[in-house]
Amino acid sequence: MGASNGHPKTAGPRTSATLRQDIERTREELATSVSALREEVAVAADWREWVRRHPHECVAAAFAVGFLLGSRR
Repeated sequence: MGASNGHPKTAGPRTSATLRQDIERTREELATSVSALREEVAVAADWREWVRRHPHECVAAAFAVGFLLGSRR
């Protein structure tokens, strides 16, 4: 492997320029990951998407909730 930092490409003490490049690359990867995660969460939490994917189950659930609320009177 290389140095103890887990990067096999480096074979000695790392310079401040190399560290800055690594930090910037990691920052960009993190920003990309956070954006992708936000999009996935938005899709998962969107009720319209749930209805599109599971229309029969949503109608059944709405019926059951309506029945339960109606039977309490």
